[in-house]
Amino acid sequence: MTGYGSPSEPAQRAPEARSAATPAVPDAATAATPTTLDDVVERRAVVVCCGPGGVGKTTVSASFALEAAHRGRRACVVTVDPARRLADAMGVESLPNEPVTVGGDWPGTLHAVMLDSKSTFDELVERYARTSDQAAAIKANRIYQNLTGALSGTQEYMAMEKLYELTRSEEFDVVIVDTPPTRNALDLLDAPRRLTQFLENRLFRTLMMPTRISLKALHVATRALLKTIGRVAGAEIVEDAVAFFQAFQGMEVGFDERARAVRALLANPGTAYVVVTSPRSDALEEAAYFVSRLADQGVRPAALVVNRLHPHFGPLDAALPAAPAGSTLAVLTDNLRELDTLADVEQRSFVGLAASTAPAPIGCVPLLDTDVHDLEGLVAVSDALFGNRRAPHADGIESPSTSGVRAVE
Repeated sequence: MTGYGSPSEPAQRAPEARSAATPAVPDAATAATPTTLDDVVERRAVVVCCGPGGVGKTTVSASFALEAAHRGRRACVVTVDPARRLADAMGVESLPNEPVTVGGDWPGTLHAVMLDSKSTFDELVERYARTSDQAAAIKANRIYQNLTGALSGTQEYMAMEKLYELTRSEEFDVVIVDTPPTRNALDLLDAPRRLTQFLENRLFRTLMMPTRISLKALHVATRALLKTIGRVAGAEIVEDAVAFFQAFQGMEVGFDERARAVRALLANPGTAYVVVTSPRSDALEEAAYFVSRLADQGVRPAALVVNRLHPHFGPLDAALPAAPAGSTLAVLTDNLRELDTLADVEQRSFVGLAASTAPAPIGCVPLLDTDVHDLEGLVAVSDALFGNRRAPHADGIESPSTSGVRAVE
């Protein structure tokens, strides 16, 4: 079974002890662009599935985890999406904030998590608070309660915290993250840096003073700013804010260290970013945007998955009998040709995107006759991506005989 290793060791080596601020990282040997999707599920320790909304990204993420379990790995998939799609795809009633075992006939293990931002933030506070009283004071503060429930960026940071927690636990060989739609996913990847900037903010550090200091003892400029805020938002809001920052005293170092560790994990060349899309023009445009943003950060996708493609039905002219005009057979024949033409159009629609992600492998999933809502459906998706099937042909794309993966010429 492939496990985590240090950056200088082969992937099959047992993991070394790590400090509290060091999560498991992909092995240096996995840093090269994979040649097949098999490499992603067999060798990578972190797989981040990104893409537009409504393209089946959650299903694809779960199918990657399922395939990893079939190959003997300890796999865990975590979703940032608060909807029930992952639980439905896994065929389980619900998913809590901790890994739930999904039973099945595979040599590895399969777990799933649905992110609960508040619970994750509470656990983080409890971990870094010096005393239980300090943790209780923070969690009871109204600013903190709003922070965990509504503040933009909190969910994204907590998702990265959950990724850190799962990789550091050494319980899993691969953690697959199902991200929000494209532009939010970029926020998610940037969340650790934004938290570090917040912790280094001068106002934050000014407010991180001993709890007995009075508001009057603060710097004149800071006091004037807080009074201005108080006139707009109310004096109680200011008092809650000061109390929150003061209760937070001494914990910022731990948060900062973890944020930096997560940034290192996401920037590690062995972390695999899988772009998921569909043949819809808007989805392809969003996927291309995400690929360009990754390139701005010096990151190349490890794979491209195109979901919900209409299949080809074979050489129609040679297989279909002549049909009288206006007959039922003629209507069916015309429909069949239209569907085959649509499949051709869809295959050509992502040639440009495939070129921009080259030499990353491409996986294609056909449009299924039903929504994926259980393990049987996940198996169908997994078979399309990893089974011994020949992918449909498209100009500029070569179809190998195995793995449902195609390489860009």
